[in-house]
Amino acid sequence: MPRRTARATRHAGRPVSARATLLTIGTPGAGRKGSAGAPGAAGGGRAVAPGDAPRHDGRVKSGRNSRPAEWGKTPGAPEEIRFLHGPQTRSFELGRAIEIFFEFLRGFRTLHFVGPGVTVFGSARFPEDHPYYGLGRELGARLARAGFTVMTGGGPGLMEAVNRGAKDVGGRSVGCNIELPQEQKPNAYLDRWITFRHFYVRKVMLVKYSYAFVALPGGFGTLDEIFETATLIQTGKILDFPLILMVREFWQPLLEFMETRLVREGTVDPADPKRLLVTDSPGEAVESILEAATRRFGLTYEPPIRRRWLLWERAGLRNGRDAPRSPDPPPPVRSRAVGGRPTPARGGPGPEDQPSGTRSR
Repeated sequence: MPRRTARATRHAGRPVSARATLLTIGTPGAGRKGSAGAPGAAGGGRAVAPGDAPRHDGRVKSGRNSRPAEWGKTPGAPEEIRFLHGPQTRSFELGRAIEIFFEFLRGFRTLHFVGPGVTVFGSARFPEDHPYYGLGRELGARLARAGFTVMTGGGPGLMEAVNRGAKDVGGRSVGCNIELPQEQKPNAYLDRWITFRHFYVRKVMLVKYSYAFVALPGGFGTLDEIFETATLIQTGKILDFPLILMVREFWQPLLEFMETRLVREGTVDPADPKRLLVTDSPGEAVESILEAATRRFGLTYEPPIRRRWLLWERAGLRNGRDAPRSPDPPPPVRSRAVGGRPTPARGGPGPEDQPSGTRSR
């Protein structure tokens, strides 16, 4: 092996500076003063828009002119890129493993008391005046009226719409946000949120605390979440929770692909696509979720779990603060079971009455 190649191999696992790592992204010479690959120039990453402010590490923090369509479009932190770039030094791998463990632990402690939830996936790119936004808002309101905690990725677009719908009716709204170089902030309609550094930790939390999953129109991220959830159900890693696709017209090409290609080629069983409920009606979606949660999984309406101060389980235990509650929340509403199913009084359970039960894994 030539001397130069051997030296490069021996030093492959050594730490590199953040600047050196960032310079490897994009075109050769990116980041050099006056080069074509410099930030804002052609071929050199996202252009700096008016209103964007430089950060201390040289990256750009989006200002008022940033659009929801740019959410999550910039590269990750240097240490995350390095972590997924093959074997590293043992000390680096150990440090990352410990950090990931504590991120999981922080998520468990934060979301333990949110109550049985329904996770809604969807694109961050649809604006408030889009019909899908109104659909998401209605879905969030109906889920909250049924007593479920509404969980999303905590970002803008359809995630915001669902959280907003839950807040409209005084329900519980939770967001599992993701830390990005653009420092995407949680939307304004969350009672509680937690920001994760790693996508896989975030996805575990969105699955672990939910009794159903609803997918509004979305892109690669939404497709990833749909098929990962479907795979967990198919392989028996989680129970057969409802998996619902909203807006039949949007998902129809995907459904046809599964039937005409995947089923025909034998890569999935004929019953697998039938696990998905496809509907245009938020009412039908919530009715299906409530039916499964109460009849199949035994949920009943009860007060939420009490915190134990000896375990430091106080309000606001997360990487931030709880959003302030509305000054005049609706009064608690009890419900009674009739024929094995809760029958809410006065139109539905209140924000302090949620379906409760123990999920089996």
